[in-house]
Amino acid sequence: MDNARLVKALQAAKEEAEGANRAKSDFISLVSHELKVPITAIKGYADLIGRVGQVSESQANFLKTIVVNVEHMTRLISDLSDISRIEGGRLQLDYTAISLPEVVEEVTFSAGKQVQEKEQELQVHVPADLPRLWCDRTRLTQILTNLVSNASKYTPPGGQITVEARRYQPSRDDHQGVDFIQVSVQDTGIGISPEDQQRIFDEFFRSGDRPARQTPGTGLGLSITKKLVELQGGSIWFESEYRKGSAFHFTMPLAPGGQRQLPL
Repeated sequence: MDNARLVKALQAAKEEAEGANRAKSDFISLVSHELKVPITAIKGYADLIGRVGQVSESQANFLKTIVVNVEHMTRLISDLSDISRIEGGRLQLDYTAISLPEVVEEVTFSAGKQVQEKEQELQVHVPADLPRLWCDRTRLTQILTNLVSNASKYTPPGGQITVEARRYQPSRDDHQGVDFIQVSVQDTGIGISPEDQQRIFDEFFRSGDRPARQTPGTGLGLSITKKLVELQGGSIWFESEYRKGSAFHFTMPLAPGGQRQLPL
C-alpha cells in the first residue's frame, strides 16, 4: 500500500473511532438523563412511606435497603454523566482562586460519618498559609471526596487516613517555572495488588481481589478523578504496598500571583 492510501486508511479509521466514541458518549448521556426521573421518584416515595404512617422494624429495614441502593444508582448515574461530558468535551470548568484548606475542611467534615462508623482516625496536615489554587472548586471537591471516600472504604476498621498538602515544583520541562500544590491522601488499607496497579485508572475496572470486591463501587471513580485532575493542568499518581496501604497524590497549579509563571 502506498503512502497516500495508508494515510487515507488511517484517517478513515480515526474518523470511525471518533464516531463510535461520540455515539457511546451520546448513548451514555441519554441513558443517564432518562434514569434520573425514575430514581428520583423511587427515592421520593421511599422517603414518604416513612412519614405518612408508622412502619414496623422489618419494613424500616426494607426502606433503608431501598434508599442505600438508590444512592448507589444516583452515584452511578452521576459518574456516567461525568464520563459522557468529559469524553464529549462538554464539561465546563469554572476556574477561580481556591483556598485548599477550606475545601479540605469541607470534604473531611462530609466524610466524618463514614470514617466514624469504621472507627478510623482521620488526620489532616494542610498548612493554613498555602497559596490559592487555580481550578474549579466543585471539581476539586469531587476529586478529594473520591480519594478520601476510597481511602475509608478500603481501610479496615481502626485504620488511619491522612490528608496532606505541600508546595510542589515539578522537574518536567513542560511545567518549567510553574508552581503547584501537591495533595496526598494516604491510608493503612488493603493496598493494591501489583497486577491491579496497571489498570487502577481504567474505566469500569473492578479488582478481582476478594477484600476489594466486597466493597461496592462503579469502577469509575478513579478514572473520573484522573481525568478531572488532568483537565485542570495537574497530574495524579499513586504508591501502594499490598495489604499495607496506599497513597494517592495529585497536583494543581497555583492561582495567578501565587506562582512565577502560568502555562501557556
